[in-house]
Amino acid sequence: MGETPTITFRKMTPEDAEAVAEIDFKSFALPWKMSDYWRYSQEKNIEAVVGEVGKKIVAYAAAFISFSDAEVFKIAVTPELRGLGFGKKIFAELIRVVKLRGSTAITLEVRPSNTAAVNLYESFGLKSVGRRKNYYVNPTEDALIMWNTNLV
Repeated sequence: MGETPTITFRKMTPEDAEAVAEIDFKSFALPWKMSDYWRYSQEKNIEAVVGEVGKKIVAYAAAFISFSDAEVFKIAVTPELRGLGFGKKIFAELIRVVKLRGSTAITLEVRPSNTAAVNLYESFGLKSVGRRKNYYVNPTEDALIMWNTNLV
């Protein structure tokens, strides 16, 4: 086993859209289009970050900012580098960035079957507060609604 590579973070730019869309395609049943990421990287009410190993984008996370709330709408790590702690690191970076924007609460939806993600979010103080029935497809599954209303 080799050493875990170092990941660095920066704000997502429109030029990152293709690499982010590629990770999205590998990660989700209904991936978004490259143009979605191009647009979101420029929105003033969205904070989006990428993680790089060397000059290669290997992770990304994005949240919509509404007053003091941050709603995470995407987070993913390229499949070949999962299990190395990059998900935890990019989620921590996203939280740091949204707090700088004044967010005091964070929310997201997650598949209950994605126990690694549920455990990750719980480690950041998010709690399940409800479900969205049949939220996900391929396969159909409810979403857990998770919140941390006291970001510190």
